[in-house]
Amino acid sequence: MIIDIRNLSKTYKTYKRESGLKAAFKALFKREAVIVKAVDNISFTIPEGEICGLLGPNGAGKSTIVKMLCGALFPTSGFINVAGFSPAKERARYVRQIGAVFGQKSQLIWDIPPIDSFNMNKAIYGIAETAFKERLSELTELLGVEDVVQKPTRVLSLGERMKCEFIMAMLHNPRIVFLDEPTIGLDVIAKAKIREFISRMNQKGTTFILTTHDLEDVEQLAHRVVIINHGQKVFDGSLGALQSELGRKKIVELTLEKAYGTLDINGAVIAESKSELEVTLEVDMDVTSIGEFVTALSGQAEFTDISIKGLPMEKIITQIYEKGKDE
Repeated sequence: MIIDIRNLSKTYKTYKRESGLKAAFKALFKREAVIVKAVDNISFTIPEGEICGLLGPNGAGKSTIVKMLCGALFPTSGFINVAGFSPAKERARYVRQIGAVFGQKSQLIWDIPPIDSFNMNKAIYGIAETAFKERLSELTELLGVEDVVQKPTRVLSLGERMKCEFIMAMLHNPRIVFLDEPTIGLDVIAKAKIREFISRMNQKGTTFILTTHDLEDVEQLAHRVVIINHGQKVFDGSLGALQSELGRKKIVELTLEKAYGTLDINGAVIAESKSELEVTLEVDMDVTSIGEFVTALSGQAEFTDISIKGLPMEKIITQIYEKGKDE
């Protein structure tokens, strides 16, 4: 396993204070300490060569886990080993094993061309001239930015800049790359190019840890998903297991010939009514088959169009968040 996390926890001490002048004066002499569990006893492993989606709502603890994996934070307790290193304790040697692309934070220097930033990384990581040229040629060709890297970073489009961010992160050939919202704000074409690049590099052996709110990234890239909520792990498994976690459900969109009145079909619930003639149902396939559902529907309503889809990833993950919160 390239990543091994056992009973990992990270707590912070903060202080509680009521509003008002009196409370502010009182806090000068006595403050009530509050312990916040950002990460609470989490364990999981990731094999080398995998693309793993690390998901969760804002404030769930994802960023704290990634910071500990990168070596930027010391754990409060627990065991963490990445590529044979203890990230925070051996950071000077460990950083050569990792790369990072953060959609909202740039590693490129704004007023100079990306090629100059790449040369800076060459010096920082001590990359040999021949290896640097070969790697740079491979990456720029894969991303189609051979000419772009010569322009000042400030004049690049967001898509062009993100492609250069990937080159910056991967010039030293890291074993693991951390991706935080790598396609945020990109158009459809740029997203497709970035996803294709991630898949190609993964096929060459690079492990990717992906944190994102764009569930298309997850569906198209991730082999495995770890979901965090309130600092705790609430799901760990394949995309297929994630999709079956809440049962075999389908979304049925109907366009009716006339107002339906009341639909009473075993295993089906109304998820949304856009109008009297447009209705969306959620059907539990463990309760009724599609054939049985269509037969029952035909007996209760006349419809001109029907569309049957799998449960959207966004809804699956939202329901698992809620399930984790209740537990």
